[in-house]
Amino acid sequence: MFDKLIGNDELKRYFENSIKTNNISHSYMFTGATGVGKKQFAIEFAKYNLCLEDGNCEDKCDSCIKFNGNNNPDFSIIKPDGNTIKINQIREMQEDIAKKPIVSNKKVYIIDDADKMSEESQNCLLKTLEEPPEYAIIILIVANESRMLATIKSRCVILKFKKISNEEIKKIVPNLTEEQIEILDGSLEKLENIQEKTEQFQQIENIVQKIKTGSLVDVLNSADVLYNSKENINELLDFLNILFFKNGMYEIVEIVEETKNKFRYNNNYEMCIDNLLIKSFKKYNK
Repeated sequence: MFDKLIGNDELKRYFENSIKTNNISHSYMFTGATGVGKKQFAIEFAKYNLCLEDGNCEDKCDSCIKFNGNNNPDFSIIKPDGNTIKINQIREMQEDIAKKPIVSNKKVYIIDDADKMSEESQNCLLKTLEEPPEYAIIILIVANESRMLATIKSRCVILKFKKISNEEIKKIVPNLTEEQIEILDGSLEKLENIQEKTEQFQQIENIVQKIKTGSLVDVLNSADVLYNSKENINELLDFLNILFFKNGMYEIVEIVEETKNKFRYNNNYEMCIDNLLIKSFKKYNK
């Protein structure tokens, strides 16, 4: 059931055992960093529970066919409306959950980014979690567990998702460099962004090489990528630090962190980059 999903093998075994023993809860909270597969696991788990043949229909039952076509009336994903999940969204879910399943034997609701519910919304949801219909399963997807009310957490089976290992990331995206994988930090959230910035990362590698083997003029002439990337400069500086660590240039990392702090205080952008490059070159070549 979860064979196509990467990482969190312990949770795969947990779900498989729950299914085997028919020990399915009415409410779950999937917690962990963004981009580690929480939503994908929730969707697969939902599909199994809605299947009319306990996951053994090979996608041929009416429920699975509709699920794969994104039109199963017994399955809903609730997402933030703007920056929050509003109380009216929870009330609409409550109205729907009171109606019996149409196609399947159960109904499954995934509340994505559930930690963006206001306290009012969470208190509203609490009423449903306390007395859910026997056919209902509610899955909360949470990145910041501290934002959830203790009363909500006490009524959910809390499953903690771990970051994806570098080895697992390499299997699914073999063209990434070790440095790019380090930037992902066990999450696939930034994967598309990193793949789009391959050329920029190569230019950052060139800057490091110039610091090691070139002149200060060479360094400054190779740094257009930093001067022209104000919108995502912190991401590029993180990558720069990874390269410095890899090359044993530990003394320069502090200079990069100083530059980040200067940006937070709105120091002149071009002057900060000038200072970063000049100090890094002098520090390494002293």
